[in-house]
Amino acid sequence: MSNRIRIGIAGYGNLGRGVETALTHSPDMRLVAVFSRRDPASIVLRDTTTPVHRLERVDEFADAIDVMILCGGSKSDLPEQGPALAARFNTVDSFDTHARIPEYFAAVDAAARQGSRLALISVGWDPGLFSIERLFGEAILPQGATYTFWGKGLSQGHSDAVRRLPGVAGAVQYTIPSPGAIERARSGTQPVLETREKHHRECHVVLAEGADAAHVEQAIVTMPDYFADYDTTVHFIDAEQLRREHGAMPHGGFVIRSGRSSEQAAQTMEFSLRLQSNPEFTASVLVAYARAAHRLASRGETGARSVLDIAPGLLSPKDPARLRRELL
Repeated sequence: MSNRIRIGIAGYGNLGRGVETALTHSPDMRLVAVFSRRDPASIVLRDTTTPVHRLERVDEFADAIDVMILCGGSKSDLPEQGPALAARFNTVDSFDTHARIPEYFAAVDAAARQGSRLALISVGWDPGLFSIERLFGEAILPQGATYTFWGKGLSQGHSDAVRRLPGVAGAVQYTIPSPGAIERARSGTQPVLETREKHHRECHVVLAEGADAAHVEQAIVTMPDYFADYDTTVHFIDAEQLRREHGAMPHGGFVIRSGRSSEQAAQTMEFSLRLQSNPEFTASVLVAYARAAHRLASRGETGARSVLDIAPGLLSPKDPARLRRELL
């Protein structure tokens, strides 16, 4: 297919590898190049004919790439890379620090408009698909309450926070939703659920040599912004068990909207995900939205967008007539 969408990947960690895999399922796209801060010689791609370049060379490829998929982290990579790359490429990213999305959107929007580019921000499953479901719920059942549950899943950010503690040689953290809270949310009674009621946190920790287990556990369960507001269980394991039993990255969750269309009729909407690989699924969402970004940019649209601004049909490789015939 000669007119395939030309894709670049910026960053080649778990998410970047997931994007590379997802592109193999999209025949209307092709991977042009991968860009990394690491030595290109140290990176081995699925397709060894695809070139890898240092990220600082990315400007040389502005005319060779239709959409750049940004696979850096939200904490420090994307706040810098998002606006910088949106000024030179059409981009899609998975920025997921919810509280900072408005300021991130503004920065990317200004850069994309200045460079006459189109940028889709915060694409994934939350923010992303869950955001759309929250919007549907509020719009369709304006009298009601929305509940979001995450897990059971491995939280990369919380795991990293535990690993940074003194005395910790390795760790993973799972977010586990409360079955009782989920059933209350589904009940139609619209309960008020506190943070501690909705989720439990479970840590599996490898102690550094000579570390005190009680001290490490106390440091975890009292950590502000991460664990202090939750009931948290800490399990101490050895490095081999961590590698053997906790190497995968499962995740998922639920969005539930409980409302009423009248006094007599309670209505419940629910959307759920069960994922064996969080980064691979997120990457698949990014690739679908890269198609939308290319289509919008081809129409001459510029500036930043979120998933809430994108028509679903733009995600599909099928034309509108075929979508109406097959899916509507």
